[in-house]
Amino acid sequence: MKVRFGISLGFNSPPGELAGVVDHLESSGVDSLWFSELVYSPAIDPVVGMAYALARTEHLKVGTSVAVLPGRHPVLVAKQLASLAAVAPKRVLPVFGLRSAIPAEREVFTVPDGERAAVFDESLRVLRAALVDESASYHGRYFTVTAAAVMPRPTPPLDIWLGGSAPAAFRRIGALADGWLGSFLTPAEAGAGREAIERAAEEAGRAIEPDHFGISLAVGDGDLPDELAAAVRKRRPDVDPAELIAADWGQLHRQLDGYLEAGLTKFVIRQAGTAPVDKFIDRFVAELSHRQN
Repeated sequence: MKVRFGISLGFNSPPGELAGVVDHLESSGVDSLWFSELVYSPAIDPVVGMAYALARTEHLKVGTSVAVLPGRHPVLVAKQLASLAAVAPKRVLPVFGLRSAIPAEREVFTVPDGERAAVFDESLRVLRAALVDESASYHGRYFTVTAAAVMPRPTPPLDIWLGGSAPAAFRRIGALADGWLGSFLTPAEAGAGREAIERAAEEAGRAIEPDHFGISLAVGDGDLPDELAAAVRKRRPDVDPAELIAADWGQLHRQLDGYLEAGLTKFVIRQAGTAPVDKFIDRFVAELSHRQN
């Protein structure tokens, strides 16, 4: 199975620095660059960032980690993805989630109260049909689409990955998605999540490719910042933040060993320290390029 490492910018790279970052990643042979959905921050919009990065490069893949799908019309999202895939075939890696991790941003992605999960499921079905079918029609509770013809259709079809770590998310991934990008999970939890997804896929008469399981991780400069530790405790009060965020590269390698043993092979690494982005990229390449196969 292919082991791959990509970089997530998160909050750490202002839009004015994106050109240099993208060029640095391409020249260093980094596999992929991931854009987070952070509406109320200086971070660039994921679709805009992906388009810009693809236009400047020939090899770098780009992805979302993760973008919110409920609250967007899936046919319009399909058109954006198809357009990106036409510009850069086999280099577009969409990952979607149920809702923003930032409470203040959730009102931006409007869906009926209490129906976000149902909207997500239907959105995924419409998105898939619009990307694959020559003339897609769908008549559901939330969406009605008649003879949608999104062109050019990606060849091969795009893989659609999802985030999430709740039992309902695992069932959704098994039934409707092609892969999983988890976050804030220990290796044991991630391994249990992979197994739950595989069971859900089997129940749905499907199979997830064995190398389509990944996780987002963070690494610091030697210490875990207090602000970040507090944020992790708020999200996962039941787990020591040191189990989820690596304070340094040595700890990250030990964590990676655990995730690889749990059956995960795709890793999105973000910076938790304060080093300049270019130095982080160089350290990333030195530490992780030899771990790819």
